[in-house]
Amino acid sequence: MDRKIEYELILAESEALLEEGLEMVSNLSNAAALLQQHLNFHWTGFYLVSGNELVLGPFQGPVACTKIAKGKGVCGSAWELKKTLVVADVHNFPGHIACSPLSRSEIVVPFYNNSGEVLGVLDIDSHLLDDFGDSDQEYLEKFCEILSRKLVK
Repeated sequence: MDRKIEYELILAESEALLEEGLEMVSNLSNAAALLQQHLNFHWTGFYLVSGNELVLGPFQGPVACTKIAKGKGVCGSAWELKKTLVVADVHNFPGHIACSPLSRSEIVVPFYNNSGEVLGVLDIDSHLLDDFGDSDQEYLEKFCEILSRKLVK
């Protein structure tokens, strides 16, 4: 199925599936499963801000790094810059943290609280080079907007 069609389904399902006021871990667990069910990437999950580092949250895929410092790797950089990062080849990203040798490309999208502070990041890794484009960024940012709205009470 076309990836854009999958994203449209994800956005519609996320509105119904994610519950406002529900414990964050429950919503994030379902969010990771929803994305993985539709897109089937190598790794899909969340890192949550805890002090000056990101801590592993709910995910789908192989084992992962548990802590990432602010500004380190793709996830820490997206958090520090407060913007989505799309990396065509993770091996060419300065300071890339190799949690899995099978990851070749990556997209990381921050999500926020009502004050505009980063709560965490959505991290998706692909085993293919240059697997993420403008439409992935557009749809995953919309997904994280829904997620932010549902997570913040």
